[in-house]
Amino acid sequence: MENFIHAYSWIDIRFLLQGLWVTIYVSLISIVLSFILGLVFGFIRYVKIKYLSAIVGFVIDIIRNLPLLLIIFFTYFGLPELGIITNPTVASIIALVVFEGAMLAEIVRSGIAAVDPGQMEGARSNGMTYMQAMYHVVIPQALQKMIPSLLSQFVSLVKDTSLATIIVLPELLFHAQIIYSQNTTYLIPMYVIISVMYFVVCFTLSMIANHLQKKYA
Repeated sequence: MENFIHAYSWIDIRFLLQGLWVTIYVSLISIVLSFILGLVFGFIRYVKIKYLSAIVGFVIDIIRNLPLLLIIFFTYFGLPELGIITNPTVASIIALVVFEGAMLAEIVRSGIAAVDPGQMEGARSNGMTYMQAMYHVVIPQALQKMIPSLLSQFVSLVKDTSLATIIVLPELLFHAQIIYSQNTTYLIPMYVIISVMYFVVCFTLSMIANHLQKKYA
């Protein structure tokens, strides 16, 4: 118990909160960008544009079958070899956006496909163009169906930020490692407190998902 009391000093808690802020910051940017990327790629896969849809589908299949850690390594160590200079934060965001964007693209594609084809036919019969029907009729209904899967993927993204500790991203887990490396008796207290912090963030996202699902049901 004494180890817990000393481990949770204000200095250590403040240091962990700084890491938590980096985790949230990287997660929020990655969520927004990966959602946009997923929407675009998912739509392209659904509408089956000649050649383009096949190429996008091929790329998505490759990314979805690669370990996220490998993509993180590539963005941090590989991109500089191509003349693209990154830092741990930028490399982590790029890797998460690429990986999660590919995952979200499949969710978007399947969500659009789950909408009754009669919705598109009804919108077109009322004088809407294909894109108008997609934007005003099909996509809103698809998003409603996608909410649980999207939020689940966003929760996974938050947890996946911990993998970026391998490239020294100063996120929550990395800060915890610094603390218990200075005093190994703090190992368990640190894992307990970061587990609580991850739980609070992910549980909050889950509550938002439940609220949105009920609101738009």
